[in-house]
Amino acid sequence: MGDVLTQLKEMTVVVADTGDVEAVRKYRPVDCTTNPSLVLKALEDPQSEELIAGEIEAGRTAGSDAAQVADALTVALGARLCGLVPGRVSTEVEAHLSFDTDASVARAREIIADYAARGIGADRILIKLAATWEGIRAAEILQRDGIDCNLTLVFCLAQAVACADAGVFLISPFVGRITDWHKARAGVAEFSPEEDPGVISVHRIYDYYKSNGIKTVVMGASFRSTDQIKALAGCDNLTIAPGLLEALAGDATELTRVLAPETASGVAVLPMDEARFRWQMNADAMATEKLAEGIRNFDADHKRLVALVAARLAA
Repeated sequence: MGDVLTQLKEMTVVVADTGDVEAVRKYRPVDCTTNPSLVLKALEDPQSEELIAGEIEAGRTAGSDAAQVADALTVALGARLCGLVPGRVSTEVEAHLSFDTDASVARAREIIADYAARGIGADRILIKLAATWEGIRAAEILQRDGIDCNLTLVFCLAQAVACADAGVFLISPFVGRITDWHKARAGVAEFSPEEDPGVISVHRIYDYYKSNGIKTVVMGASFRSTDQIKALAGCDNLTIAPGLLEALAGDATELTRVLAPETASGVAVLPMDEARFRWQMNADAMATEKLAEGIRNFDADHKRLVALVAARLAA
């Protein structure tokens, strides 16, 4: 039977939510996903120092500014992760572009070009964009150009429907952040897996996609516990942080598959346009608040990354 992580890999694509090289080597995920917060953590890893120093020196020689070097460093880390996993590495368009479709498309193309210069094709990369209306439109353009996208910060069905309509390759519906919001509002310490609002949200999105033959990959993200992960066993993909990967690997209980395409309920296609999207987001306080908070936090971490790089350039 094997441990829970081994069992999970038999029914779900396991993705490492980390830039930690040793964790990736240890748990052997298929894909990796990164964001500015994870890049910052990687910079604290002594094993990354040679890579960091090399990019800093290359930037200094080229006369690049701190933001340009931070961008190069993010791609350099992604390139290293590409050498460790057989699948894809997600790389994020900067959060401050989340409401600018044209700028997001241009930045995504720059990222793909930077990877290409390092010998890594677009088929190994997923461009991460926040699931704003503008981010979804950027993804629609990129997908038509053969650049696959990962739409992140998905908190409600309206976002998932709009992403599917745009032909997005993959979405990342967040679990833990939804749960955090509802726990704070309800004044409860925990939800059971069956009542967990974050788990229920992913179930609903998965059911809608499978009911309508939608090919977009559902990748549950932002987990707070192994119970949340187990409650989504069978989801297309799950991106999991190293601490939870370790806990799953140390769990010898039997894992039951929860999600499967053949159990879809047959829910009908929902119409979605910009007016409906904005209204449904406005009507969902949790989705509106968590999307805005997520964008702000990613932007803050990107600014911290640029500041750290600036200090190294000036040293």
